[in-house]
Amino acid sequence: MTVIVRDLRPDVRSDADGFTRVRQLALPYMLFTPESLVHDLTHAHPATHLRLLVAEDAGEIIGTAQVGLAHESPEPGQGFANVYVHPERTGRGAGALLARTAESHLSAAGATTSYAWVLDAPSNRTFAERRGYTESRSAHFLRLDLAHGTLPALRTPPPGVELRTAADFADDPRPLFALDAETTLDEPSDIDIEFADYEAWLDETWRHPLFSQELTSVVLVDGRPAAFSAARTDGATLPHSRLRSSGGTPIGTVMTGTARAFRGRGLAKLAKNDSLHRARAAGFTHAFTGNDSGNGPMLAINKWFGYEVCATEVRYVRELG
Repeated sequence: MTVIVRDLRPDVRSDADGFTRVRQLALPYMLFTPESLVHDLTHAHPATHLRLLVAEDAGEIIGTAQVGLAHESPEPGQGFANVYVHPERTGRGAGALLARTAESHLSAAGATTSYAWVLDAPSNRTFAERRGYTESRSAHFLRLDLAHGTLPALRTPPPGVELRTAADFADDPRPLFALDAETTLDEPSDIDIEFADYEAWLDETWRHPLFSQELTSVVLVDGRPAAFSAARTDGATLPHSRLRSSGGTPIGTVMTGTARAFRGRGLAKLAKNDSLHRARAAGFTHAFTGNDSGNGPMLAINKWFGYEVCATEVRYVRELG
């Protein structure tokens, strides 16, 4: 049969299920659900030009791609194209067809550069390099055993410091938007990101179906949000997910940061420890997170918690002609 590439249809459940299944098999360290993918697509900022592509063979979705522009970047033309193929369906040309379709879309949307994440394996590296991509940086996925590991003990916050959850800001999350925007500026990346659109942040972060207000911890200093640890959960994940292969329930920490004026006081540890203790008490059995391989301070914090590296992704880049 001939492999075809087309857009995911957000109103067709089997499309979202198939996309999610491929992503969970190829990338079992991140949280995806059919609902989260449809939300990403239908709530994306128009300037993102986001497309979710699927490669289909004889009616089966065997590959996926997320492709679009980094609309939060102050530098125009920064595109991304992340391609993943079902591990048991490689060698059918799905990856190459997805990549060509993605790059064509980026060029038409005005992108001058394409960034792509690939898992650190010889075949994946070869695939990217044959398409003219060069290595830019790398990042690690980390896993923490909440069920059998030992978290650092909770400590009483010092005077003037208070622990809250994101749910306490449900009536007005703008202070958390400001904190997220400031800390994101210093996050290691090859694309500068500036959160300036509050309404877009509400759609893409605050109202995201995976975001857990209850398990996201916020540190206040003299009443001002100073640090946070943002959590996502996949309560609706498909039963065959490899994340749940041992019967466990995963939680993902997607961002931990401290405002510049409050760094060096251990507030990021305080926030993340509180979030992880909440997660364990709620029945979550393991936690995932990710760190740039050059982000020594955050890697040290995660080692202190007991996280272990479980996989590595490599960031590739090429100029679009």
